[in-house]
Amino acid sequence: MSEKNTLLDQWRAMAYNDQADKNQLQKLWIDYFQKEKEIYQQLLTNPDEEVKGTVKELAEKYNVDIMTMTGFLDGINESLKTPNPIEEMDENTQVSLAFDKELLYKNMVAAEADWLYNLEEWHPIFDEAKRKELYREQKSSTTVVKAAKVYPNDPCPCGSGKKYKKCCGKNK
Repeated sequence: MSEKNTLLDQWRAMAYNDQADKNQLQKLWIDYFQKEKEIYQQLLTNPDEEVKGTVKELAEKYNVDIMTMTGFLDGINESLKTPNPIEEMDENTQVSLAFDKELLYKNMVAAEADWLYNLEEWHPIFDEAKRKELYREQKSSTTVVKAAKVYPNDPCPCGSGKKYKKCCGKNK
């Protein structure tokens, strides 16, 4: 298999193609998101069952084409208990969809995929309070907190007791 012809390369070339017709690309993503949602609805119905098989078998199981399954595997990989070898997989590669429930929920929040983290199928897995907590944890983990600005006449943050301009700010 050539370097640029793995399933993942093919999927990314198709789904993230800058030269593609915008309407075709939009249709590809609308179709993909619908199929992705349906796969998650099935997976979340029995979240502790490890679904595994070849890429081709899983595509058949969820009634999607190989490229859609490749995109799905790419999307879920960071949420799996054991990541799949997505960089070099082909349709006969054995893969697992055993996911970490909290990590998957947080990754859906991080991706701003409200159509996924708001699925009814989450309700028996996490109660509303737990879903809100996971949502907050994810959102706060990506919040950048800027350090307070230190002005020349402020006490130096190093704790010396001197003014900043006479201490650490001297050579700034």
